[in-house]
Amino acid sequence: MDPTDPVAVLAGLIRCPSVTPEEGGALALLERLLGSEGFTVARPVFTEPGTPPVENLFAAIGVAGPHLVFAGHTDVVPPGDPAEWRHDPFGAVVEDGEMIGRGAVDMKGGIAAFVAAFARYRRRHGLPPGRLSFLVTGDEEGPGINGTAKLLDWAKAKGERFTACLVGEPTNPEALGEMIKIGRRGSLSCEVRVIGRQGHAAYPHLADNPVASAVQIADALLAEPLDGGTEAFQPSNLEITAIETGNPSVNVIASRCSIFFNVRFNDRWSVPTLKAELEGRIARGAAAERLRKGRSAAGYELFWREPPSEAFLTESGGLTEALVAAVVAVTGRRPELSTSGGTSDARFIKDHCPVVEFGLVGKTMHMSNERVALSDLRGLTDVYEALISRWFAANA
Repeated sequence: MDPTDPVAVLAGLIRCPSVTPEEGGALALLERLLGSEGFTVARPVFTEPGTPPVENLFAAIGVAGPHLVFAGHTDVVPPGDPAEWRHDPFGAVVEDGEMIGRGAVDMKGGIAAFVAAFARYRRRHGLPPGRLSFLVTGDEEGPGINGTAKLLDWAKAKGERFTACLVGEPTNPEALGEMIKIGRRGSLSCEVRVIGRQGHAAYPHLADNPVASAVQIADALLAEPLDGGTEAFQPSNLEITAIETGNPSVNVIASRCSIFFNVRFNDRWSVPTLKAELEGRIARGAAAERLRKGRSAAGYELFWREPPSEAFLTESGGLTEALVAAVVAVTGRRPELSTSGGTSDARFIKDHCPVVEFGLVGKTMHMSNERVALSDLRGLTDVYEALISRWFAANA
């Protein structure tokens, strides 16, 4: 396989069925490709009780000095119903100038482009004046426990220090060159488990219906906007994603009712201050009397789900400037510097070095018939090669 050809590299990666948490051969392929380019490659496996073990990859080349790291993931979401795909989701079929396959844009395409970009740079210029590495996990689409966070700590313990990081997630809404992500909103998830007393629907006075309290709590959570946004971020939003009792009987009052919600929040909040705000709203909802006339405040328990992530913003500087210049030079577009969207493994990397994200057009990620235009894949390779050249020249 020619490592300078992003199309060939991507086809090879797509043909590896690396559905989270399976390695599927994708990291092994990267190890062979990067090893042939002179990288020293390690593939640590991390474990945690109650979660599957996850293979990861760290590959580095070059000497001490400015250290640019490319971060990404080879794991993909399941393809779903094969009947909804025009071709085998792991077949890497090219049709009408597009390659179809799970992970084509999220994010094996970004990895293929950076492999090819480095291989081309090396043939034209030799090794960069510093250190360059790949930090690749198999756990981004999964729990996010045995992947990037632990791989970063592992690399740090080995003496690696990163100057700047590029994450190759798909960032462009419609066309290559539209958007660079320079930050991400935080994420906080919770279950509010309202405690009631089971009973017959015909005798409500003998029971305590937790659904009525759950409705009041949901109303209190949504009654007022969390904020109006900040200079760099859109307004925070709270979404109630489920209200459930586990009760299949229409004539039985349930003994409990759970509200599940997620908040994507901007830099006005920290995790502690947001929790305090939400806890106050929940308490007010539980104590409200509108649907619980004559009753005391409802009892409830809070379960904060998943590790929360803080909002972060990468200040403008060398990495952002070099990437903007590379994007403009290759695509002719001046990218928007954005903090929109969900979260990514950049939330872990920010604690180690400045980080930005730039990759392919993400319109088909996680969809059936996920696909990438070959022209975009080649264009992204050109952007990455220009970034390598510009960033090391500025930091030498």
